[in-house]
Amino acid sequence: MTISQEHEQEHEARAYWVTEKGDGELRSETIAKPQEGEALVRTLYSGVSRGTERVVHEGRVPERVADLMQAPHQEGDFPGPVKYGYLSVGVVEEGPDEWRGKTVFSLHPHQDFFILPTSQLTAIPEDVPAKRAVLTGIVEVAINALWEAGPRLGDRVAVVGGGLVGGVLATLLRKYPLGRLQLVDADPEKRTLAETINVDFAEPENAKSDNDIVFHCSASNEGLKLSLQLAGDDSDVIELSWFADKEVTLPLGEDFHARRLNIRSSQVGAVALPRRHRRSNAERLEQAAHELKDPLFDTFLTSECQFQNLPTTLVKLFEQPGGFCHVVAYPTLED
Repeated sequence: MTISQEHEQEHEARAYWVTEKGDGELRSETIAKPQEGEALVRTLYSGVSRGTERVVHEGRVPERVADLMQAPHQEGDFPGPVKYGYLSVGVVEEGPDEWRGKTVFSLHPHQDFFILPTSQLTAIPEDVPAKRAVLTGIVEVAINALWEAGPRLGDRVAVVGGGLVGGVLATLLRKYPLGRLQLVDADPEKRTLAETINVDFAEPENAKSDNDIVFHCSASNEGLKLSLQLAGDDSDVIELSWFADKEVTLPLGEDFHARRLNIRSSQVGAVALPRRHRRSNAERLEQAAHELKDPLFDTFLTSECQFQNLPTTLVKLFEQPGGFCHVVAYPTLED
């Protein structure tokens, strides 16, 4: 192969890297042409999950679980330099004929072009807008928690924490034939979200107790303590929060032991045990993409920037509380 032929098989790409605590930059890299079973994807949008990516930016991933908390296509190691992210939507530019031109979701970091095996791509339904599809990975987290908990007809359910994950979970739960569903948050402004998705809202002091299932999504000590108080006897608290290096203190001498409660982790790295033998990770993502046909999920796309501005935007984004998913828009072929 001549040098010119080798060059024709390469493609220039740019990716976002966390270089040190609270800092990041765009770096160039060269990627080869896709091989058999692979696809070259041109990114349209990626999403920033504020909670997890802020932990990475601040260098707070605990060393003990650093390997377990790696994103599927991460490069580098915590605390950095590291290429991180897991909400990416693009279009297949090169690859197998049946994939060319398809809009796809992948668990890939923020990067304008990349190559992945087609087995690691999720085709987005034609009636799901590409921008909304960045939420596929978040809906997947919520679906995993639902499979873990298994809500039943007439159940009383509370979702503690009205952030991105809690809000998306409540949006899915509203379809269930529940006896009661409350979104609970200490921020009274989250009432607006609850009204938008047509779910009952309560601040902690007014939340209803004796729930069959409590989903905890606030990543706070106070939220988990409240979740135990809201759970009914012998019921489950499903923990979706990632506390990273936060220390958690609970009054286990109160509700936990006296009322025989259970705290169960719902970690998305593996399919929830009740479905693990009958569903794959790929099928879970396909289900998530299907759920995004509901335009109500646009509620969770609250800010946007251009890819070239991502390094400066993230610094400001993590300094300001509030908001849900931040969308990163990539240059089009016409730009």
